[in-house]
Amino acid sequence: MLNDILFVASKLLWQLLRPNTLALALAVLGAFALWRGRRWGRWPALLGLGWFVAIAATPLATWMTWPLENRFSRPEVAPAQVDGIIILGGAVDQDLTTARGIPALNGAAERMTEAVALSRRYPAARIVFTGGTANALRHRMTEADVARLLFEQLGLTGDRVIYEDAARNTAENATLSRALVGPMPGQTWLLVTSASHMPRSVGVFRAAGWPVVPWPVNYSTGLTSLSGYDEPFPERLGMAEWALREYLGLVAYRVLGRTNALFPAP
Repeated sequence: MLNDILFVASKLLWQLLRPNTLALALAVLGAFALWRGRRWGRWPALLGLGWFVAIAATPLATWMTWPLENRFSRPEVAPAQVDGIIILGGAVDQDLTTARGIPALNGAAERMTEAVALSRRYPAARIVFTGGTANALRHRMTEADVARLLFEQLGLTGDRVIYEDAARNTAENATLSRALVGPMPGQTWLLVTSASHMPRSVGVFRAAGWPVVPWPVNYSTGLTSLSGYDEPFPERLGMAEWALREYLGLVAYRVLGRTNALFPAP
C-alpha cells in the first residue's frame, strides 16, 4: 500500500513541479502581475524566463547531464561470458503501440536495439526485459507487451527471453526481476539502460542484492561543452529536465532506503 501511495504521489508531484512547466508558469504569473501593476511580478518573471535563457545561452543542460552519464562506463574489456542481460523499460511508447498496432519507440530506443545486439553476442545469456507501466492510469499494454512484440519481430524469441511486466519504477525493476530470475552468486549480469539513468539503476540493483555490470547506452551529451549547442533548444530543455529528474530521484531513493548511496559510484 505504501509503495502504491508513493508511486501515485511521485507522478502527481512531478507533473506539478517539472522544471519547464514550472518555469513557464512563473513567467506567465510574473508577466500578469506586472501587467496589473504589481512590482513583485518581476521576481517570478525573472526566475521563469531565466531558466529558459540559461538553457538557450549556455551549455547548462550538458553540464547537468555530464555527471550522470560519465559516472559509469562499460568495461574496457567486455566479459568473455555473460549469464544474463537486463533491459530496463522506458524505451517504448505504449499509447502509440496500442493506437497503431506496431511497436513504437522513443528517444531511449538504444536500450532495445542493444538488447538484440547483445543477445547475438552472447547467445547463451538469458535476456530479461523489465517494465510494466510508469503511468498512474493503467494502459491496456505494458512495456513488456510492447517489448515482446518488437523482439519477436526481430527474431529474439525462445525460453531464454523473460518478461517482467509489473514494475512501475526503477526500484521495482530490480526487486521484481530478481525475484523472477533468481540470479546465482558469481554470475555475470549486464544492466542495459540510458547512461544518465545508470547511477540510480545500479544503486537499486545493489540494494536489492544483485551486483550488475553497467552497460550504458543512449548518451545525450558529447565530450565538449560546445557539443551542447548542436541540439535544438527544445531537446536541450528536455535534457535539462531529465537530468533534474534523475537528481531528484537519487535523493528520493536514498531517503526511502532504496539505494545505499546518494550518488552510487563504480
